[in-house]
Amino acid sequence: MKPVITASRLLSSSLALLLVGIMSFTPSNKEDKEDWISLFNGKNIKNWTVKIHHHEVGDNYGKTFRVEDGIIKVRYDQYDKFNERYGHLYFNTPYSYYHLKMEYRFTGIWRKDAPSYTELNSGVMFHSQDPHTMPKEQDWPISVEMQFLAGLADGKPRPTGNMCSPGTDVIFEGKKDPRHCINSTSKTYPKEEWVTAELIVLGDSLITHKINGEVVLQYANPQIGGGVANRYDPAIKQDGKMLKEGFIALQSEGQEIDFRNIQLLNLEGCMDPKSKSYRPYYVKDNPSKCR
Repeated sequence: MKPVITASRLLSSSLALLLVGIMSFTPSNKEDKEDWISLFNGKNIKNWTVKIHHHEVGDNYGKTFRVEDGIIKVRYDQYDKFNERYGHLYFNTPYSYYHLKMEYRFTGIWRKDAPSYTELNSGVMFHSQDPHTMPKEQDWPISVEMQFLAGLADGKPRPTGNMCSPGTDVIFEGKKDPRHCINSTSKTYPKEEWVTAELIVLGDSLITHKINGEVVLQYANPQIGGGVANRYDPAIKQDGKMLKEGFIALQSEGQEIDFRNIQLLNLEGCMDPKSKSYRPYYVKDNPSKCR
């Protein structure tokens, strides 16, 4: 999404302490091992759903999203023109409390008939609406985005791991921030370099962005609101509704990019220490997972 400016840190001491516990957790025995799952099998996009602007859900126009060499690639070699075909590849399971890791690399071409801000620009959407609820002509999903950027030829700073908010609002530094995008504190990374991005999402409370192991942005209370998303179903855009969970989606918006090693640690589960399903890193109790 289109970048804005500025960054910083935040939040309440209780949430901050909870986050420190999550990020510093070290397994002490076999039962404490973190149960990371791979969202991408390295072979195909089974368990993922494509939604591209101007196309029905499931139509992977021009093989925009494809798998080669164990990598999800966004490519435009089969496009005659871009025509605002902003696309998203959704993992089919929604999540609420989780830690997401992936690597991305900007590569290849930028469609010069795409808006100028899309050059070396992509991201991962989260807490997104179900793609099946998006009309054919809806451009952006109602969601929150961890935006990925790379440095341009002008050499100016261009941080990555920013926050953008199509059809949503967040609380930043204690108040609802009216900007569409908030920049992180990361350094600028060049095209063709693999970068590790992490999201720690705690339902509708604290959100943390990490780049190459460093915390670069925090904010809280994602909720439906704001602008940017267009031609959505009005029944979906309930302004003020807190976003407690949603879908994860990789973005295509005019710049070719690669994604790999997409892994997720669910932070919601059985918190009864007597259960075999108990994990000490869980932060959201779900008794139905106990056994």
